[in-house]
Amino acid sequence: MSLLQVLRVAVLAILRNAMRSFLTVLGIIIGVAAVITMVALGEGAQAQVSARFSAMGADLLVLRSGSTRQGGVRGGAGSSLSLSWDDLEAIRTQVPSAQYVAPLLRLNAQVLSEEQNWACSINGTSPEYFDIQEWKLGAGEPFSEVHLSAGAQVAVLGATVADQLFGYQVDPVQQSIRIRNVPFTVLGVLQEKGQSAMGQNADDVVLIPYTTFNKRLERRSQQFVAGEIYVKAVAGKSSECSRAITMLLRERHQLQPGEEDDFSVRDLAEIASARQEGVQTFSLLLASIAAVSLLVGGIGIMNIMLVSVTERTREIGLRMAVGARPVDILSQFLIESMVLSLTGGILGVGLGFFASQRLAEQFQWAMPINPDIIGVAMGFSALVGIVFGIYPAWKASRLDPIEALRHE
Repeated sequence: MSLLQVLRVAVLAILRNAMRSFLTVLGIIIGVAAVITMVALGEGAQAQVSARFSAMGADLLVLRSGSTRQGGVRGGAGSSLSLSWDDLEAIRTQVPSAQYVAPLLRLNAQVLSEEQNWACSINGTSPEYFDIQEWKLGAGEPFSEVHLSAGAQVAVLGATVADQLFGYQVDPVQQSIRIRNVPFTVLGVLQEKGQSAMGQNADDVVLIPYTTFNKRLERRSQQFVAGEIYVKAVAGKSSECSRAITMLLRERHQLQPGEEDDFSVRDLAEIASARQEGVQTFSLLLASIAAVSLLVGGIGIMNIMLVSVTERTREIGLRMAVGARPVDILSQFLIESMVLSLTGGILGVGLGFFASQRLAEQFQWAMPINPDIIGVAMGFSALVGIVFGIYPAWKASRLDPIEALRHE
C-alpha cells in the first residue's frame, strides 16, 4: 500500500468513531492550548515589565540616603539624611558616565484650582528630570534653570492632575493653582505616561522647581537632599556609572574600607532584568505543567489505539491473509495515532489563539504568540502520537493471521 492509501484508511478508521476520537485527543487539545497560552502570557508579562521600566527612562540610577541605627532599632533606606546637595553637584561634575543628574523631593498634598481640588504627589526637581525620564510635554513648556535659580512659583502638571483640576475643555497652561496655600502658575502639561514600573499612576503628579519646594512648601535644610537623586547614565554604562558614583560618595563621606555605605544606588536596569527573569521562570513553570496534559493525552491515545487493535483484530487478520505485510499494519496504526495527535494539536493551536486573545483583552496588554512555540507544540504533539502509538501498532503487526481471523 502507498503512503496515501495508508493515510486514507487511517482517516476513515478515525472518522468511523468520531466522538471517541475527539474525546481521545482532548488531552492533546488542552495541552497544546495551555502551552501556547502560558507562553504568550509570559512573553506579554515580560514585554509589560520592559515597557514600564522603559517609561521610567533607560540607564536610570536612583540614589537614596542610608538607614538609621540607634541601639537595636533600625530604620529603612532614606531614614537618615546622608546625601548632600554638594554630593549631587559632585556627581554631576566628576562622574563622566552620568549624563543627567536631578533631585526628586516628594510630598502628598491637595492641589486647588479655581473650581476643583485634587490630592496628588508634589515633586520638587530640576529641569534635567524631564530628560532623565524622557518625558515630553503635551502642552506648554517645562520650567528652566532660570525658574530654578529664582525659586519661581511655577508648575508642570501630569495628565491626570490636569484633567481632574481643569477638565478636558480648558487649557491649563498659564492657569493658577494653589499648593498649601501657595500660588503657582502652570507652565505646561506632561504627555500621558501611564502606570509606572512600581504600579503607580505616573501621571498623577505635579512637578515644581526643587528650590521652590524647599523654600515655600517644606522649608527644609539646604544642606541635605531630603529625597532621592536620579541619575541617567550614558547609554549602556549604567553599571560603570553606579560603580563610579559609589566610589565618589564613599570618598566624600570618608568611609573606611569594609565600612557599610551610608547611601544606596539602585540600577533599575538590573531590577528590570531580575523581574523579567522571575516572570520567565514562572512562565516556564506554567508551560511545563501545561505540557503534562500532552503526556496525559498521549496515554489516552495509546489506550484507545489498544482498544482499536482489539476491536479490529479480524480486520487485521483479513488484511494479512490477502497479502498485507507486518510493516503495512504497523504503519497504518502508527499513522492513525499521529493523525489523532496532530488533529488535537491543530485544534489546540486554535484554542490557544482564542484564549490568548481573551486574556490580552482581560489584562489589557499585548500577548504575542511566537511561531516557534506553535512549531514546538505541534512537533511535540506529533512526537506524542509516535511514542504512544508505537506499542499498539507493534502489537497489531505481530498478530498471527490465522488466530486473528478466528477472533470473535
